[in-house]
Amino acid sequence: MTTAQRAPERACPPPDEISASLSGWDAVRRAVAAGDAAATADVVLRLGAEERREIAGRLRAYVGEARQAAHARFDAARQRAQEAEERAQREFVREHVDRGVAEQVAQGWWWEGPYHHHQQVVDWRMRNVWIAPLRVAGAGTLGGAAAVTDWLLRRDFAEWSERMPIEPLLRVVAARPAEWQADLAARLAARLRGTRAQLDNGTAGLTLELLRRTGGAPPAHEPLVVAWASTAPDLTADPLAPHLIPRLFEVEGVGRVLRDDRADDPSGRSWLRPLAETSLVGREQLVEGCLRRFLRGGTAVDLRFFVRLHDLLDPAPDQERVRDYLRLLPAAPGPVAELALRMLRGPGVTLSGEEVGEAVTALLFRPESKLVRAGLTLLDRAARDTAGDLDDLAPALASAFLCESYEVRERAVRWAVKHARRLSAVGAETVREAAAVLPPDLAARLAPGYGAVETEAAPADAFEPGEPPKFDAPARRPVRPAMEALAGTFNRLDHEFAFERWLDGFVRHPHARRAPADVTDLRLVGEWLCLEQWTEVLLRAAAGEAVALTAEGRLPGPGQIAPLHFALLRRCAEVHAALVEGALPPYLLATPTCTSGHLDPAELVARLEGYERDGVRPLPDDLGQALLRLPRAVDPDVVARAGRLTSEAGATLTRWLTHRPEPVTGVEWSATPGVRPLARVRHEPTGIAFVDTLFRDPPSRRWVSYYQSVWWLVLPSDREVMAMHLVPYLYDDWRGPGGLQPEISRLCHQEGPVGEGMALLLGILLGEEGWSAERCREPLLRAVATGSLPAVECGRQLGRCLRLLDRVRPAVVVRALDECARQGVHREVWQIMSGLLPVHLPGPGERATSAHTRMLEFAAEVAGWAGARGVIPEVAAIAARTGSSGLVRAARRLHGQLAQEDACR
Repeated sequence: MTTAQRAPERACPPPDEISASLSGWDAVRRAVAAGDAAATADVVLRLGAEERREIAGRLRAYVGEARQAAHARFDAARQRAQEAEERAQREFVREHVDRGVAEQVAQGWWWEGPYHHHQQVVDWRMRNVWIAPLRVAGAGTLGGAAAVTDWLLRRDFAEWSERMPIEPLLRVVAARPAEWQADLAARLAARLRGTRAQLDNGTAGLTLELLRRTGGAPPAHEPLVVAWASTAPDLTADPLAPHLIPRLFEVEGVGRVLRDDRADDPSGRSWLRPLAETSLVGREQLVEGCLRRFLRGGTAVDLRFFVRLHDLLDPAPDQERVRDYLRLLPAAPGPVAELALRMLRGPGVTLSGEEVGEAVTALLFRPESKLVRAGLTLLDRAARDTAGDLDDLAPALASAFLCESYEVRERAVRWAVKHARRLSAVGAETVREAAAVLPPDLAARLAPGYGAVETEAAPADAFEPGEPPKFDAPARRPVRPAMEALAGTFNRLDHEFAFERWLDGFVRHPHARRAPADVTDLRLVGEWLCLEQWTEVLLRAAAGEAVALTAEGRLPGPGQIAPLHFALLRRCAEVHAALVEGALPPYLLATPTCTSGHLDPAELVARLEGYERDGVRPLPDDLGQALLRLPRAVDPDVVARAGRLTSEAGATLTRWLTHRPEPVTGVEWSATPGVRPLARVRHEPTGIAFVDTLFRDPPSRRWVSYYQSVWWLVLPSDREVMAMHLVPYLYDDWRGPGGLQPEISRLCHQEGPVGEGMALLLGILLGEEGWSAERCREPLLRAVATGSLPAVECGRQLGRCLRLLDRVRPAVVVRALDECARQGVHREVWQIMSGLLPVHLPGPGERATSAHTRMLEFAAEVAGWAGARGVIPEVAAIAARTGSSGLVRAARRLHGQLAQEDACR
């Protein structure tokens, strides 16, 4: 649809009764222009042989003309709709202007809100109305079936959403000889490709209906069967059914088409029950068809329909089909293997010892634990039902010993111990030799019944740590001088130091304050959220537009935007207010001197000395930003020099240098899964408004957050506070935490302590996957290289992410930590694991998963690499449990490694 109000345009006026006095060609053209396929069929059926030949000769040349005419009618309708829409828009704006609303504001309201109430609609299908009647005209006049087939399937007619006019086509085709109709049906069937497009546009439906009407066996063409299976079944009335039902089990693609078919489908389109209940094909033939389809192989999706049909047919177990079902056990998809196993275990089916061994061997090597357990159950049943020795089952038992699952191996060992006396010397030797692959603890259980078992030596740990990567710290160079070309750069402040140099230049260089050439109508904007708006205002205010561009009320509230973004805007607002009051200082205090974002303390003292000498009063936010940019290490001589300043600003600076405030930070987690963590920042108020605005809890939700790449310049010496301000943006948008990777990497090179905020940011990046995974592991390696990794705390925060945030998956975290460890930071990775395990492992009453087991197994590997010692109570508690689950065994292994030092004392 294109824009336009719901007074839909028609393709053209409804066609009049087509006069018999018109020539055949003129009547066809009128029907085509009207987009009326049924009227075209009426015209064609009245034509004589000579007229049909005339029309057939003119049709191909007419295609372009018909298309152009339809497009012209559509363009005219669209033009009328656009004109109507423009009239509605002008009326909308005029009404609001009459009420006192600015014209540009009213225009914005039109597009942002009520616009859709005035939207017009012109049907795009008007462009293609010529296609259906032309198809009918060709089908009724062209001579040969081959020509009609090509005509119906012309590429010119393959427009989006354009369907075959099936009923009019069937009418004109029915007037042809029976042999001709059969030829057309066969040719159309041969052109089927089993595509969704042919199903949607009616090609398949037309072909199937022609085949039904012509009678006889349809051609052996696989896409034809797929197309038939894609329609609603009516097996009792469909003449194609006796021919095509047997082919359902032979044609690739049928199972995928019917993969979602269910017997209880309320739509009535299900094939399952009609097939199971049809009398056209015997039930035994259907069962045989399913079995043949299973034996031919395929994916679980391809075979799902046939499994459901087999279950619905519910055949009785049959001894004659034992070999076929046995062949399905090793490699068929799980549902098929389960079906085969049910048939082999059904009443009346007896398996020989060799067949039992074959079945058990096949099942024990499958990945599905359900089928593996079923294999062991089959082994138990065979032992119970066998009167003599169990030597035939010994090879199957050997297969169980090779299974990766410890539980399966343990159960197989119990079976071997229980039935040791029923094995001959040959069978017992087979078991003993196979037991060499068992873990030593399981092999030892076999010794009383089979003799000592020499197990294979465990492979040596091949871990060889790489050299930890080194990272160059960002170069510390002097910041370039203040800008002077202010009018040409006010809206190009993307570079990290561009804004600071521009603002400094505005204050330092009055001669450069010229109004910009490219301006916006800032009066229509309620609050100025962008730096570019404020820099434009500053230039225009300096050029004399202060009255028209007052800044009162234009600064958004601190709760509307991110605090660090707000900090940038309030500095602009402060400079604007000083400009209007005629109180601009000769230069700013806060402009950084170093590309690390810092301000040289000696330079700040010198700037304040100049202020005192000239009687200049500092701008409060400018002073607050200057203090935050001071490095943490300051030369005592500079501190003494600051102490000799006499102004209030000098006293504030001295207090800052001698008792710099240190906020207390933390990450607060809810116990409810899915609730994102809150960042907490606490400190005693300093009395410096700019500082106190930033040394507080950031908003719990994300706000407008422009200029994120320069936030670090606001807090270059308070890394942990900066981290807290990033926490709400971990799930900012579709990018996820990985979108903050550049900012988090930058934190590694900033000053200040690290804590829970930094730990959370570094940890949660390890859960990123996909194309950004590799670069999201780089900050952890960088933090190790710069000594800024709170490793244990990082593990604790990561453990909470795994527990409470669905997006962080254990398998991804293990993979990331493993890759980091192999790059030489294995000791730090172990420290992370020592913080993660107490939080992540299931406590009493909680359900353990395979992810917990894998995490413990990985922890045991890393502990070995790092030579870790020291008991972790939560691991010890799991290790002390009874049983031999994978979780307990992994905990015992790790606990044994960590407790070695205590045992030696």
